[in-house]
Amino acid sequence: MCLGETADTLMALRYCKQRGALIVGITNTVGSSICRESHCGVHINAGPEIGVASTKAYTSQFISLVMFALVMSEDRMSLANRRREIIEGLRKIDDQIKEVLKLDPKVEELAKDLYQQKSLLIMGRGFNFATCLEGALKVKELTYMHSEGIMAGELKHGPLALIDDQMPIMMIVMRDPVYIKCMNALQQVRSRDGRPIIICEEGDNETAKLACKSLQVPHTVDALQGILTVIPMQLLSYHIAMLRGCNVDCPRNLAKSVTVE
Repeated sequence: MCLGETADTLMALRYCKQRGALIVGITNTVGSSICRESHCGVHINAGPEIGVASTKAYTSQFISLVMFALVMSEDRMSLANRRREIIEGLRKIDDQIKEVLKLDPKVEELAKDLYQQKSLLIMGRGFNFATCLEGALKVKELTYMHSEGIMAGELKHGPLALIDDQMPIMMIVMRDPVYIKCMNALQQVRSRDGRPIIICEEGDNETAKLACKSLQVPHTVDALQGILTVIPMQLLSYHIAMLRGCNVDCPRNLAKSVTVE
């Protein structure tokens, strides 16, 4: 399965194809290289991504992959309830995205506190670890600030040494199967004078009270949380970049078509 139109991705595609693998392409542009070289796939139809840093293509690919997984699991009766739960979550996701976008003024205020910092650590676990990596990537791409996406369970394997009252930290703590473990990491951060900004669920005051500041997003099924939790990170990257005077559409040293091997 291939996502993204870069030289390294195309090389991996061709390597697997030569060895008899079925190639499924998740693409935004009809007629792109991956589209032509895949056996089958999905056109996400998100429209032109004008900026180099992908936002709507990321969330559209996320949803496409979830729907692909639903189709692949249709013959598993034991997963019927899980499928229904995810499908119901997908029906609500557009309205929930609109609710998250209303957080933009709060995110802009956070950006004013962070834009002069040199680093930003973003921590999460489970389904939200991908959001941490994507959020850190957006911060690096748009703001040129050092940022790192960290698995919350690996906090004691080095990152904990960085924690003090000066290090900016964001944590994603949702009410999912890894909630208790994320809370443990949060308490470790607080015990070392960390001042975390937390993304949590609406109404989760127990988690929010441990935060220096918090952003609350609507509740959804755990497999879809990343669609909602990544949006505040995308908005934050945008606002920090604007405050730092960066060009959000054309980040330095980056291009839409990557040809370097």
